[in-house]
Formats: sequence, C-alpha cells, structure tokens
Amino acid sequence: MYYVSRTVTLRLPEDLDALLQEICRRTGRSQSEVIRQALRRQLALEGFEQLRRRVLPFAEARGYLVDEDVFRDVS
Repeated sequence: MYYVSRTVTLRLPEDLDALLQEICRRTGRSQSEVIRQALRRQLALEGFEQLRRRVLPFAEARGYLVDEDVFRDVS
C-alpha cells in the first residue's frame, strides 16, 4: 500500500498542548498519531452531521421525531 502524506503545521494554545502531551505520555503514542486520530474522528462527525441535516426533513415527514421512534421500528 502506498501512502501520500503532507505536513501540516498548526499552533496550539498552551492548555491544548499540555493536554496533548499528557495523552501522548499516558498512551505512548506520538503527537502525530493522536492528532491524526482526532482529526479522523472530527471529520467523520462532521460528515455524519451533514448527512443528518440533509435527511432530517424526510425523517420528520415520516414521523421520526426522536430516537425512540427509530428504535421502535427497528426493534
């Protein structure tokens, strides 16, 4: 498998940098690894939220207003 990578520089406020350092120390992972994982999660969450906003009107039109409505029909 071939990966293309790119270097990104970012500035962190001191408090966020301290949290990052602590997570790296406790988990034994590199800063890059922690930041990549956090970015993947955030991008997945953003994609989910965009999809949710697009389908919400259709779900509401079908009577799906809360999570329990969905659970009722899939259980």
